[in-house]
Amino acid sequence: MISLREAFGNSLVELAKTRDDFVVLDADVAGGTGVNIFRDAYPDRFIQCAIAEQNMVSMAAGLASTGVIPIVTCYAVFASMRAIEQARNGVGYPNFNVKIAASHIGMDVGPDGASHQCVEDVAIYRAIPNYSVVSPADPTELKRSLSAILDHQGPVYFRTGRSPVPEIEGNNPSAPFLLGKGQLVREGTDLTIIAVGIMVHRAVLAAELLATQGVSCRVVNMASLKPIDRDLVIKCAAETGAIVTAEDHNVMGGLGSAVAEVVVSASPCPMDFVGIQDTFGESGEPDDLAAKYGLTEKDMVEAAERVLARKVGQ
Repeated sequence: MISLREAFGNSLVELAKTRDDFVVLDADVAGGTGVNIFRDAYPDRFIQCAIAEQNMVSMAAGLASTGVIPIVTCYAVFASMRAIEQARNGVGYPNFNVKIAASHIGMDVGPDGASHQCVEDVAIYRAIPNYSVVSPADPTELKRSLSAILDHQGPVYFRTGRSPVPEIEGNNPSAPFLLGKGQLVREGTDLTIIAVGIMVHRAVLAAELLATQGVSCRVVNMASLKPIDRDLVIKCAAETGAIVTAEDHNVMGGLGSAVAEVVVSASPCPMDFVGIQDTFGESGEPDDLAAKYGLTEKDMVEAAERVLARKVGQ
């Protein structure tokens, strides 16, 4: 297994072999985001902006106006808060073709602690017009989705990750990645878990645990957070009658909110939300933090039991 940030650096190198239309901008954290791999392979397409994220995003806007595709790389807390004015007014408002790729998301950040564990980024970027928001679940999907966002015209916020993650069984590695489309990775009829990022492989484990209890659990990988796959969400709500969302992000404003917006407007059903319960994190190993903050497959099983009880009671 490798981390999504390692997959990101490797994928940039692979893509650079066949396309010369993008450059990578860094805020002196190339080792932390995985782009040191690209820096070493393509130094003439790597721009060191130092610890000045606001300037970096403004520079990216200028580059985009010339037809170059800039990929801005830094930690999510800085991409979504320190440079947010530039990301909104300098990139989003004019609809420039800038890709902001952020690492260090959620409790998966681990020992770096609350200051670097970004639990708000999806909520922030999902609320800015013109932005798409993408969060792949495994290294293969990262490569496919990175190619897709480079082909997409318009600003994109792209999430990677720090810990090694397994390839998701059921994620079709040969299928093209499509913005606005989720992927069904496991069939089920009793309820659906819709997950994103590192939570997808935990959702598959939760479905396996539920199967031992006689519960048939569908699992959806919703890597495209904005635009979200409304048709798939509605289909899951109608066919299984209960939904659990799972994300390494605040339960306010992220995947759970996005899915609930669709469900309540089109196909209401019982829902429960696995995620960070509106709190800051702390320093610790990622697996320990996941257990403490309710982000494990066990927490998904308990959420599934709650929504199934409400489904039966309707």
